[in-house]
Amino acid sequence: MTTLAPARASQDARQRTAAPKLILATTFMGIFLLNLNSMATNVALPGIGRALGGSTAGLQWIVDAYTLMFAALLLSAGTLSDRIGASRAFGAGVAVFTVASAACALAPGLGELIAARLIQGSAAAIMLPSSLALVRRAFPDAAERARAIALWTVGGAVAVAAGPVAGGVLSSTLSWRAIFVVNLPVGIATLAVLTRVERSPRRPTPLDPYGQLTAIGALAALTFAVIDAGVNGFGEPVVLGCLGLAAVAMAAFVMIEARTAAPIVPLDLFRSRTVTVSVVIGFVFNAAFYGLVFALSLFFQDVLNLSVMAAGLMFLPMMAVIAGANLASARAAARFGPRTPIAVGQAIFALAMFGLLWMDEGTTRPVIAAMLIPAGLGLGFAVPSLTAILLNDIAADRAGMAAGILNSFRQTGGALAVAVFGALVADQGEYIVGLRVALCAAAVMLVATTAAALMLPHGRG
Repeated sequence: MTTLAPARASQDARQRTAAPKLILATTFMGIFLLNLNSMATNVALPGIGRALGGSTAGLQWIVDAYTLMFAALLLSAGTLSDRIGASRAFGAGVAVFTVASAACALAPGLGELIAARLIQGSAAAIMLPSSLALVRRAFPDAAERARAIALWTVGGAVAVAAGPVAGGVLSSTLSWRAIFVVNLPVGIATLAVLTRVERSPRRPTPLDPYGQLTAIGALAALTFAVIDAGVNGFGEPVVLGCLGLAAVAMAAFVMIEARTAAPIVPLDLFRSRTVTVSVVIGFVFNAAFYGLVFALSLFFQDVLNLSVMAAGLMFLPMMAVIAGANLASARAAARFGPRTPIAVGQAIFALAMFGLLWMDEGTTRPVIAAMLIPAGLGLGFAVPSLTAILLNDIAADRAGMAAGILNSFRQTGGALAVAVFGALVADQGEYIVGLRVALCAAAVMLVATTAAALMLPHGRG
């Protein structure tokens, strides 16, 4: 007995050490899956349009069908993650996402593809907050959690870097359908690893169906209005009607959240300056980044007449620096506090957007690629610290909810930016003018949120 007890203790210690790493590896694979899909799809849009037919508005919906459901359902997904357990929620999300990817690959027309993308976005909404909740529980120490979140973010950064190139290679050598087929082995591998992760505890958290429905209605109506306005103008009755519907739905959402016993967005959270500033910064970051990637994907192929593979390679320098910047963010936060990398990253991103205002059809390809690098540096440097500073301000039992709110605002920014950027560049004859207006607006918002970041806590995470 005296020899078995130390051996058993040693084995238990190894299991305790391995469990957090296994959880981190599992969530890494899931986030890799989400970001790979997003970036690869953007690059393949012109090819999808040629194969299935559709205008710029149709291509916007391929992106926004996914992002809209992702953004809206993130609000309930955090609560659902807490209710059924983060590990169960994450596994269900990965399974549905994988099946929806197969449906995208087999879609015979644009309508079917958009429908499958709606399902993909719904599954992604479940995956993201549950993965963060898993990491939050596995790493209770703030410093270790900051490093783990940085590594978790690297999963997305690696996929973001690989996505445009993978989309270009797969679309040019096989078909645009291959960009969805590639999700299948990653999803299956993630599910296989997840079977070794201990089940997360459940919390009897009530849902808020009316709040969720009004959130979806508000975001869907606003997105439709902006996309349709890019084609027909803001004076059209349908556009004005959708804008009115969005306003009514949003007002109803706020009233429901103020009165319900268990809101999906507890308004008292926004009494915290950290929460309020963080979600605004997240919204602006994704608006600038996803709007930029969408508009430039069309610019490279439709204006510069680059092949889909060449268009993907144009993004590679920007995407490649994100992973390194993610790791540098964690080190900077440990030394200077998380506020510093958030503010510095935004300032760099804003300068990058202002610099791109001088880009036109005559700018050489290497110069354009080089001009995109600061955007990747700024984004990669700020986002991990933004996530960490929010989670450090929230109690562990509300981690799933907080993660859902932050990422819902981020995805909403991305969805609306694709709609707005698409509306501004819809006229091919005025593409450069529209692109410059969009870039300038994004840069101004980044300058404003850089100043707002100075109100965040300065202490080390």
